[in-house]
Amino acid sequence: MKVFPGRAESGKSEQRSATFTGTVWGDPVMPPTDGVTINTVFFAPDSRTHWHTHEQGQVLHVTAGKGWVCLEGEAPRLIRQGDIVWIAAGERHWHGADIDSYLVHIAISLGKADWQEAVENPGYPD
Repeated sequence: MKVFPGRAESGKSEQRSATFTGTVWGDPVMPPTDGVTINTVFFAPDSRTHWHTHEQGQVLHVTAGKGWVCLEGEAPRLIRQGDIVWIAAGERHWHGADIDSYLVHIAISLGKADWQEAVENPGYPD
């Protein structure tokens, strides 16, 4: 068993840019362990990930704000505080904040991530 302190391992947030559009901050909850990565991620309004997949899947737990998650070939789906999203292994997807709200989620990523191109037009439903 491992016990991790109730704060980011690094003690500070890190701005993410290479695989995100807009302003996104990440805090590691714990160091990557046995193929599991857990981060608390803050998305400023209209910020999002690039398209990507996860080797063994991903769980998103929305802790504040509202945003979107989108599987390739489908319309984006609204996510809000309290929602939990399961993205299966290999499903190409993106997620991020609504245009008029921030989004904070805990991302539990299983296995390696394959980061791809930016999302050019998120296609938010009206």
